[in-house]
Amino acid sequence: MKRVVIAGAGFAGLNAAKRLSRVRDVQVTLIDRENHHLFQPLLYQVAMAGLSPADIATPIRSLFTHAPNVRVLKEQALRVNLERACLITDHAEHAYDYLLLACGAQHAYFGHEEWEPYAPGLKNLSQATEIRRRVLEAFEAAEREPVPEQRRRYLTFVVVGGGPTGVELAGAIGEMSRYTLARDFRTIDPRQTRVMLIEAAPRILMGFDEDLAARAMRDLESLGVQVWTHARVTNISEEGVCVGTEDIAASTVLWAAGVRASPIAATLGVPLDKAGRVIVEPDFTIPGHREVFVAGDLAFAKDESGAPLPGIGAVAVQQGRFVGSAVLADLANRPRPTFHYHDKGQMATIGRARAIAEIYGHKLEGRFAWWMWLLVHIYFLSGFRNRLSVLVQWGWSYFTFGRGARLIVPKEWRAYDGGATTLAATQPPQSVQASPPLHSASVAGGEPVP
Repeated sequence: MKRVVIAGAGFAGLNAAKRLSRVRDVQVTLIDRENHHLFQPLLYQVAMAGLSPADIATPIRSLFTHAPNVRVLKEQALRVNLERACLITDHAEHAYDYLLLACGAQHAYFGHEEWEPYAPGLKNLSQATEIRRRVLEAFEAAEREPVPEQRRRYLTFVVVGGGPTGVELAGAIGEMSRYTLARDFRTIDPRQTRVMLIEAAPRILMGFDEDLAARAMRDLESLGVQVWTHARVTNISEEGVCVGTEDIAASTVLWAAGVRASPIAATLGVPLDKAGRVIVEPDFTIPGHREVFVAGDLAFAKDESGAPLPGIGAVAVQQGRFVGSAVLADLANRPRPTFHYHDKGQMATIGRARAIAEIYGHKLEGRFAWWMWLLVHIYFLSGFRNRLSVLVQWGWSYFTFGRGARLIVPKEWRAYDGGATTLAATQPPQSVQASPPLHSASVAGGEPVP
């Protein structure tokens, strides 16, 4: 029985595993550092309180309940030993006959990783809930802030990066502040929120048609978003953002400006591109190792015309299915198939009834593009429960402008941090005679301990 090890349960890894799960004489080990498959195109909606985390995430094990040849492990892939043909994780070593690396990418700060504490990126659920916490906390802080200058800082949001993620984040903040939160506060007027989208390139959405990008920019401005192009961020701190020589006071800065491949790519000892992606062969293998595949955001690949494949979910899905088919072809002693990328287009939403889309060469915008965006994303969600839940949430939001996931979940979970903070907070005033504390045995129902 051949052993296939897959690192990463994103679009590429998951689809490769599904294709191989149909063959009994293949043992598949699917490894991911999380226990869930994440539908990343809707991650920004969790960050903007439109959806709950469970709406866009599915437990990986539940997807392979009826596939006994697929073993799922929650581990962190660290490096690959090509000579010994094994994948090394933080818990074990996994020998393979075939290996697929599909560990994805992480956000990059172009050499300024010290900016991350002040400007979180958006690649996983932890980051999404942290962004949600920061955005909602900013409105709460502004509500109780008596100093106008400081209040303006709380109500200033800066999104760095004019790609699809940045555009969607900025549009969602603008829409939420002007519609969802408009009647919820008494001291502040959320409609006065300042939202800024910073992009270093000549325009936003550089991967889209220029006319569609211009439409997206007009839609953003209708939501109160200020779009700065030809603007390069030179510093980010707790006080805000420096763009060129201009300082912008902002309590909330979000990063959507760049990505870098997972560090595991560097352990292969093969050529990488500027973003750290593995430069793969046409069949997504690495030079000299036909048994090692790399797919998804970890791979730098080209289509039949020689153009680089974009880092989007549709590409990863097709690559994952191809890798599964290539392994099956080897097992059947047949030639491997040739990969053909089917470009179905791309989409971006700016807010309620505002979107742009390029589908099979056709340009769509406005309400119709938005409906297409809704249908496509619901269709590709994993699991009927998730599809139904998202459909209900979106329907409710459409008619009420409400956002049902506006929960501020603090990072601290401990009730007792060694006793100091808790005791200090509960210590009665010195003028009041305090009762002696109960001992643990007394609280438990036993005899008091002297």
